[in-house]
Amino acid sequence: MALDFLAGCVGGAAGVLVGHPFDTVKVRLQVQNVEKPLYRGTFHCFQSIIKQESAFGLYKGIGSPMMGLTFINALVFGVQGNTLRALGKDTPLNQFLAGSAAGAIQCVICCPMELAKTRMQLQGTGEYKLKTKNYKNSLDCLIKIYQKEGLRGINRGMVSTFIRETPSFGFYFLTYDCMTRYLGCEAEDSYVIPKLLFSGGMSGIVSWLSTYPMDVIKSRLQADGVGGVTQYNGILDCVRKSYHEEGWRVFTRGLTSTLLRAFPVNAATFATVTVFLMYMKSEDNLPECEPGPVIHQPSSL
Repeated sequence: MALDFLAGCVGGAAGVLVGHPFDTVKVRLQVQNVEKPLYRGTFHCFQSIIKQESAFGLYKGIGSPMMGLTFINALVFGVQGNTLRALGKDTPLNQFLAGSAAGAIQCVICCPMELAKTRMQLQGTGEYKLKTKNYKNSLDCLIKIYQKEGLRGINRGMVSTFIRETPSFGFYFLTYDCMTRYLGCEAEDSYVIPKLLFSGGMSGIVSWLSTYPMDVIKSRLQADGVGGVTQYNGILDCVRKSYHEEGWRVFTRGLTSTLLRAFPVNAATFATVTVFLMYMKSEDNLPECEPGPVIHQPSSL
């Protein structure tokens, strides 16, 4: 278990490095003002950030998911494994229930982490060199929010995060279990790594599609108040105002960059985990295709 956890941490770091630029684009698109939009779409947002803020602009806020990675892995892997054993049988339904339990519990760390990530990603939008820098890094961001708003401030968006993460992780584990069973993933199979990569990538896509509208609401709530202006009084108020002003398409804003991110992030994660385990273990001792440590991609997957 310790080796799997360590492999998951290394794989998760690789996944964050690959996927964070897509996450930055997703957040920018989700929270931009519809009346004065800065970006016309996913690829225009990519180009604009690189042109105006350099390539490093795509990695704003990466410190937060990196800091929370180890703790989130510990919770997800530990809770999912123990819940599955407590349920008794390794069935698709139990995979969903165990994954949902893991997703719910890790919100305690995930919510503050994503709050800091979102605030850092929005800092200095459109500026090549920051003229005003409210936060030095993710930790400084959380400290300042706590000093100003208390515990309630650093847990902004907790309910929406819970609503998003609980079914999302359930669908992730369920899809991964079904895919690996269908593909017949065996340790001696020469195509086991491509099968694992494909299963993990598709699991990430399915999990995002299952709860994406709530992710939009979560991002808007966590970005609310930046610049001193508060727009929303809660989840329902955010849903109502967003729909009234922008229509149903608002709940799919940033979806393209999210799906572009989901597959390679999970592919990078599973590839790194597999190579790490192959290096640390003899090939004869490699387990069959079992759900390994699942890395939360902030935004999870």
